[in-house]
Amino acid sequence: MGTHTHNFVETYTGLVGFGLDRETDENTVRYYLQKFSDDKLSGQLIGRLTNDELSDIFFMITRILKNHLSEPEYHSLFLKDD
Repeated sequence: MGTHTHNFVETYTGLVGFGLDRETDENTVRYYLQKFSDDKLSGQLIGRLTNDELSDIFFMITRILKNHLSEPEYHSLFLKDD
């Protein structure tokens, strides 16, 4: 059984748009991230990205994780270490 979940995108019924207010922005980014990480979409998209785009995505995510998660949070929430 998998340890990852993507339930938000399946149940969210609010506005998907950016710039209206903080709550909508947060929900939209969460929605986009879950859509973006879908296996079928990412399988099609990843091979089409340039080396710079791959690098940009990797280092942006890494920077955000380092800035906003403690070491234990990183291991439990991102790496899914037991």
